[in-house]
Amino acid sequence: MGVPEGEPDPGLFGPASVTWQLHSDPVMWIGGVRALYLQALHPRAVRGVMQNSDFRADAWGRLMRTAAFVGTVTYAAAPAAERAGARVRGIHRRLRAVDPATGEGYRVDEPALLLWVHCAEIGSYLDVARRSGLTIPDAYADAYLREQRTAARLVGLDPATVPGDTAALAAYFAGVAPELAATPEAADVDDFLRRPPVSALLVPARRLLWRRVAGLAYATLPPIAHELYGRPAPPPAVVDRRLRATAALLRAVPAGLRWRLPPRNILKAMDRLGPTSRPSPSTLVRTAAILDESGDKATGNSHE
Repeated sequence: MGVPEGEPDPGLFGPASVTWQLHSDPVMWIGGVRALYLQALHPRAVRGVMQNSDFRADAWGRLMRTAAFVGTVTYAAAPAAERAGARVRGIHRRLRAVDPATGEGYRVDEPALLLWVHCAEIGSYLDVARRSGLTIPDAYADAYLREQRTAARLVGLDPATVPGDTAALAAYFAGVAPELAATPEAADVDDFLRRPPVSALLVPARRLLWRRVAGLAYATLPPIAHELYGRPAPPPAVVDRRLRATAALLRAVPAGLRWRLPPRNILKAMDRLGPTSRPSPSTLVRTAAILDESGDKATGNSHE
């Protein structure tokens, strides 16, 4: 359904969605790092990255581009989000990789690889958000996963093939687990995330801030990831306490200040839709819209 003439475009999700609220929380950065750790354990997926880019030279740029894409898809008007998706699909369509063990060539936009990247990302966002202290009942978690089928469509997936609730997502991860492995490429990603190259002036900040963020992201990974990477993690209860404490510090920074950082997606959305569109993850239970069984948005606003 399109947007009535004269009314501001709420985008692909809109202020009534779980996505709108959840993606504004600063703990999403920890979820993003967790996703990188998890994504790197799929051999074909990580080789597709490593063989088509200089990950070590541009890892920061890759992380920022991913964050910018998520922000655009979440908060921009629908045409801008669709254009962002078309750009991503166009890039992926041209890329190929080779399995060094068999010599087999393959496309990096194979549906199975796109699905892994998508599920690792949204699963990480949701897991970190819930464990960081946000109140997200199961129904809202399921609503978020159904909404994210729209994001999956933008990168080239058939939404019907994408897990739309937490049970389906758990079943997907259980099914793909035998394919995961600790490859040399995964070790490179791990090494970068633990000790990213920075200038001498930023080494103290890396030790004080980044080590905590990356360490927490790693600790929140599922046990199979810890086994493959070969490093243990504290008990889940300890991890959750540390995550909640870190999240409290991040949330203590005024949202208006955080949102002023480029590309200012949230402030642009509020300019477009008005102050009532301001996202507030802490009030997610009161403001998020529950999707019905068919996955249609409660607002009736659909671009699929």
